[in-house]
Amino acid sequence: MPDEPQPGPDDDFQEMLRKLLSGEGQIDPSQLAGAAGLPNDPAFVANLMSQLQRAAQSGGDGIDFSVTAERATAIAREGGHAVDPATAQASDQAFQVAALWLDEVTTVAELTATPSLYTREQWAKATAPVWTQIAEPVVSSIADALTEAIDQRAPEELKAMLGDVSKAMRGVGGALFAIQLGQVVGQLSKEVVSGGDVGVPLLDEQVAALLPQNVAEFAEGLDVPEDEVRIWLAVRELAHARLFRSARWLRLHIISSITDYAKGIHIPFDRVEELAADIDPTDQEQLRDALASGALIPPRSPEQDAALARLETMLALVEGWVDTVTAAATARLPRADAVAEMVRRRRASGGPAESAFATLVGLELRPRRLREAAAMWQRVTDELGAEGRDALWSHFDAVPTSEDIDAPDALVLRLKNPGFSAEDDEFDKALQDLLDDSTGSRPREDEQGRVEDGDGSDDGSAPRA
Repeated sequence: MPDEPQPGPDDDFQEMLRKLLSGEGQIDPSQLAGAAGLPNDPAFVANLMSQLQRAAQSGGDGIDFSVTAERATAIAREGGHAVDPATAQASDQAFQVAALWLDEVTTVAELTATPSLYTREQWAKATAPVWTQIAEPVVSSIADALTEAIDQRAPEELKAMLGDVSKAMRGVGGALFAIQLGQVVGQLSKEVVSGGDVGVPLLDEQVAALLPQNVAEFAEGLDVPEDEVRIWLAVRELAHARLFRSARWLRLHIISSITDYAKGIHIPFDRVEELAADIDPTDQEQLRDALASGALIPPRSPEQDAALARLETMLALVEGWVDTVTAAATARLPRADAVAEMVRRRRASGGPAESAFATLVGLELRPRRLREAAAMWQRVTDELGAEGRDALWSHFDAVPTSEDIDAPDALVLRLKNPGFSAEDDEFDKALQDLLDDSTGSRPREDEQGRVEDGDGSDDGSAPRA
């Protein structure tokens, strides 16, 4: 009698999906936690199971991002603590000094709201809505691709058992991604030192905030007194918040640019098929890597490259302005340069959580042209003063461009001569040449190259080389 066929990995995975989506709940918690790259904690996995079953049975088209905030705040609580009274007083004083110093170097108005001091958990909770707004288009695209893959590959009998597998898998795939995003945001809460630390406007326009616990840990790696570090970071955070409050259009523009870029990410069905063919669904490491490595996100299209270049330019302009203003405001701090250099290095490399976000969503948050943008803002400051520099944020059309970053001297010339352009300069030169030739005011050369006077007589000078 021939041996009966043994169930393979695909059969095991299908059985796991069937049990999960039908609500039986008899799933190996370590396998599911491993697939999502999450800790194998019984209480957490039990909550995860409940969330995934709810997502599978909801039947809606949307993604439930409430799990992102839940996971992010849970991670932020690990090792986090409240702000003690002494640190709170020192941080408040740092913000007061920062406000006075900024008033000396910028015409951008001060905030009307009192700056805040956030714990890690408060930061995670406050910023989770913007993170989900940024990630939602990518999550939807991945969920669509997974849905199509299951529809195309699942046996008919499995579809019959699961019912509307498309909506169920969309909910489950979205929930897994939302939880993974919560992992990233929770880890970021342990790395950022302020509300504007990652460059993207995550908080409301009126809010400036420091995370005192992270500020203290950041200062430990510097040979600089903590109070100097705290003041420097308070200046930078206030400058960032003031800019976004003053240029009311700026926050919406950046968030819209990010979401528009993300909407251009479409996960092709064949990419899911290729990935599925190389993965053993029972292998926890492979499943986790497939979810968190960004392997599903395809290479950028030319349109996305252009959109990303525009976004990076705007982020570089914002960060460059903030750096320029911060440098001027903190000039009296003895070790300001040391703090600034450490912040630049930290920004250039990014932390582990930022790298995870980049692979998860396909978007790096750090602008690459920051130094060039800062140099441009300093040139404008030297020539036009703080008022002329800050006026360029009054509306979108006045903001410098990528070409202006490349050629700050031309930008300054244009700003000093409103209505003047390089084309005007070329036209003026051409017109002057034409007038000189017609009036004979320009010396001419004869056939031997000798210079003639305006009346055509030889002035005896030697031929030109």
